[in-house]
Amino acid sequence: MNIGPFELPNTLFVAPMAGVTDRPFRTLCRRLGAGYAVSEMVTSQRALWKSLKTSRRANHDGELAPIAVQIAGVDPTEMADAARYNIDRGAQIIDINMGCPAKKVCHTWAGSALMSNEPLAMRIVQAVVEACAPLGVPVTLKMRTGRSDTERNAVVLARAAEAAGVAMVTVHGRTRVQGYTGQAEYDTIAAVKAALGIPVVANGDIDSPIKAQEVLRRTGADALMIGRAAQGRPWIFMEIAHFLKHGTLMTAPATREVRQWLLDHLEDHYSLYGELAGVRTARKHIGWAVHDLPGGDTFAQHMNTLESCTAQQNALRDFLDELALDHPTWPSELQTRFSRLRAGQKTHASAKATHAANEPTLLRLA
Repeated sequence: MNIGPFELPNTLFVAPMAGVTDRPFRTLCRRLGAGYAVSEMVTSQRALWKSLKTSRRANHDGELAPIAVQIAGVDPTEMADAARYNIDRGAQIIDINMGCPAKKVCHTWAGSALMSNEPLAMRIVQAVVEACAPLGVPVTLKMRTGRSDTERNAVVLARAAEAAGVAMVTVHGRTRVQGYTGQAEYDTIAAVKAALGIPVVANGDIDSPIKAQEVLRRTGADALMIGRAAQGRPWIFMEIAHFLKHGTLMTAPATREVRQWLLDHLEDHYSLYGELAGVRTARKHIGWAVHDLPGGDTFAQHMNTLESCTAQQNALRDFLDELALDHPTWPSELQTRFSRLRAGQKTHASAKATHAANEPTLLRLA
């Protein structure tokens, strides 16, 4: 699959998440099987471009291509300027945020609130595309299904975006009103896919290889975007790719291997944020990773008391070394869940044959 001139190694993407998908986390996900990652959203407000937060989000040192940056705002001219600003700092793909449901974003009529103002939304899309086209930079769009259950306009907006020159559309299967509550629905994503000629990416509640397969089947999407399920489990991309290719769950990674991934992530994290901010912002990543482990919550509470990079690294290393003694492979319920699913299939062989005939092209890792 391509986005503009960029051929992607696979079709498993990391969703942009503020406060999560910074450069170190994107790098980790790419290392562990993601084929594409989009940055945290960068504001279109020029006054904030020199802030420490924005400068970190615009830092792409050592990042794998293509470098994709998401921008958010409500003024077409400012959004065009924001696109140029980020391209000057290394962005190779610009993504427009019309999917964030956060109140602090929607109160300014940015993010998913733009879906309630189609004329403004399209002026923004046109302005950004016109700013990026002379520079050879593709523009993508991330949206929701609509404002509410009674106002689903994703198909209308997606068609208009394609006509304006957008290269790819990602749809999260919830409305703005839902936020992150309830469940994602996939019929709207399937309708968007049927209406467009450009790639369509499905997003929302993709939290396991089995669910990934189901979403591909139900939507016909060209790619999948995974967000919250990658928090604490960035190797989910490898797990999904393996399942889609082989039809079996990947053996859980060795605990000591995961330990090294997490320690490498901490090192990269500290290099971006420095000691003070690095220690504080690393706590959430560690907490996500250990949450479901034996003794994980107690350990996470202990981590919150540590005030140096070295102390955090040593504590995490010791905790996971001890875990490895009883659990040489990373504790996982995926195999159990899969076994139960298989046991419940009355005609597994015929079901598998039918699925194989209908399955979209399998993903391939680089």
